[in-house]
Amino acid sequence: MSRFWWFIAAIMAVGLVILIFGGSGPMAGIEDDDFGRLLYLGIFGAVVAAGILGSGVPIGTVGRSLAMWLVIIVGFVAVYQYRYELQDVGSRLTAGLIPGSPISMTASDGSLTVILDKQGGHFQALAEVDGREVRFIVDTGATTTVLTGADAATAGFDVAALSFNVPISTANGTARAARVTADEIRIGEIVRKRQIMLVAQPGSLDTSLLGMSFLSSLSGYDVRGDRMVLID
Repeated sequence: MSRFWWFIAAIMAVGLVILIFGGSGPMAGIEDDDFGRLLYLGIFGAVVAAGILGSGVPIGTVGRSLAMWLVIIVGFVAVYQYRYELQDVGSRLTAGLIPGSPISMTASDGSLTVILDKQGGHFQALAEVDGREVRFIVDTGATTTVLTGADAATAGFDVAALSFNVPISTANGTARAARVTADEIRIGEIVRKRQIMLVAQPGSLDTSLLGMSFLSSLSGYDVRGDRMVLID
């Protein structure tokens, strides 16, 4: 055994003796737990240093490699710590590129919020109905979420087979609609299962409406200027 390893063994032995027989009070102003961790880190660092020095690799090369790995590790830690802020930035960029795209955020208490921007005087939501993209106008005056005939067909409903026996009021007057059930409606990260909705008779509605049947399932919603915040 080389002198270095004898030296490491001596340090370990002395450290263990101090920890075992040194009493329960602080040693040189250091508590027992802190002293144990310091001893462990010191031994670990010495062993790593011995391995590097014994490898024959130039110190400069080792230093550059360690610095590179340190930057990578710090980068991963920073991305994890600021994951919610980065998610917010990504959602805002998407919303700027695609009008109506919801901005999803997770609050510190774990609750989900989705922000909708006003477009053309109305709050719009680019949602998914049974996995198919549908653009809604938020209508708090509508009791039920209503799909246009075209959007219903896009979502996978057989419009021709529906029975349009439910009277509804639209901007174009009174029309008739059919009742259907969507397996899933997703707006950002907010998801609702088995949602009852209406399908307007083809040609009677220009844009699908997100009504109170969806909004009332939330914890709340709030209008702040040109933004609507949905709170799950």
